[in-house]
Amino acid sequence: MDIHALRTTWRGAVVTADDPDFPETLHGRLWNRLIPDRVPDLVVRAADEDDVVAALRFARAHGLKVAVRGGGHNWCQPSLRRGGVLVDLRDFDRIVSVDAASRRAVIQPIVSNRDIQRALNPLGLAYPTGHCPQVKASGYLLGGGLAWNPTVWGCGAESVEAIELVTAAGERITASATENPDVFWAARGAGSGFFGIVTRYHLRLHALPAAIHGWTGYYRLDDAPAIGDWLGQAAARIAPSVELSQFLVQAPPDLREAAADRDGWLCMVTGTAFEDTPEAARAVLAPLAQAPVAPLMTLAAAPTDFEGLFDASGALWPEGARSRVEATTSDHGPGDLMRAILPLVRSAPSPTTVILFTIFCGPGVPAPQKDMACSISSRVYGGPWTTWWDAEDDRANADWHRAVTAALRPYQTGTYIGESDTVERPANAMDAFTPEKWQRLCTLRDRYDPDRVFFDYFDGLEAAGRRHRQAVMPPST
Repeated sequence: MDIHALRTTWRGAVVTADDPDFPETLHGRLWNRLIPDRVPDLVVRAADEDDVVAALRFARAHGLKVAVRGGGHNWCQPSLRRGGVLVDLRDFDRIVSVDAASRRAVIQPIVSNRDIQRALNPLGLAYPTGHCPQVKASGYLLGGGLAWNPTVWGCGAESVEAIELVTAAGERITASATENPDVFWAARGAGSGFFGIVTRYHLRLHALPAAIHGWTGYYRLDDAPAIGDWLGQAAARIAPSVELSQFLVQAPPDLREAAADRDGWLCMVTGTAFEDTPEAARAVLAPLAQAPVAPLMTLAAAPTDFEGLFDASGALWPEGARSRVEATTSDHGPGDLMRAILPLVRSAPSPTTVILFTIFCGPGVPAPQKDMACSISSRVYGGPWTTWWDAEDDRANADWHRAVTAALRPYQTGTYIGESDTVERPANAMDAFTPEKWQRLCTLRDRYDPDRVFFDYFDGLEAAGRRHRQAVMPPST
């Protein structure tokens, strides 16, 4: 490879394994500190769109496959492949424009959920961002994007109106519902298997709800199945403006004594209302106080904002931890899911582990499939977010995590491409899509990346993933 020639035409950094800063460039910004040993041949840190074009043309000329890194938050690290070129977009971090009058914005891919809301909320605007404050728009929107206020706003990708990207041929194009519509369809949900590098997103914005209120109830661990049954039955009668979740977590300080007989574990229910007035927010949350079992404690509906929501959500997934996640979609009630995993909860090796199920509210659940690759449509979404701190605890946590995901698998209808382990279990990539959408993605990859410039869902990972690809990916046409 003529690395010198690339460096002379490149505005950003080009880093190879011989450079002293290669480990930091490769691993320093990864969210999950459970880091695999997959290593590319070189990392190119693009400064602008011209660099992205140059990187793709360089890779094609030298027969190298390309992986793309946005924010580095994906739990199973699909941006790390064996060999090839890693295109790092970390410097694409600007909000390019906001037009408050037309409710439109243009952003580069490495803008965080929190920063998008910080820019929009003072203008009376919002976007259906994800829940974790540090997650960047790139991976979130490409995967479809499970958003705040999901039943009203839909997933994040539904409010993307156009994308600017560089294709496998090294060409800069725009894709929308009317221009390159097949590429636009794939970009909204394909996740790590997308066959292009997005450099800008054009967003349709929403009015900021004037009254965001949160309610929390805590219950004994053993009551989790009964609470889940009740939530599953009540969800259709609860307003779509309520985001409803059931957790199994370690007790907060005030309830540790009450949960001591269950090793500190309890059931937590949260409801977040996105409404126009405080009265309306309190009214739609009122049904949550009618649980069939007595709570250990409740926190009455109270005003919050996106800053508060991000602080609370971010605290559940601390930075610097080692993590595994396999998120499940299901049309079973949350009570069934709780019964399946309750025998395993108290043996969790790490107290920072969180089990979460979001229950979609309103009469139109599950929603019909949308005209995009993202296929998430279910009554319930969630699973174990297993997090710990020390490498010596890797095996115990991995074994426990596998046991929980195995217990949930009979109930699942699918997975979420952005929050499931597609490396250890490659079938999760296919399970993230309906069969029809999976086949269409494969066909579009053949059309738009016939030379396989981009790594797909299976290339460059462990040997099991490569064998699986041969079995499930249709041949090129």
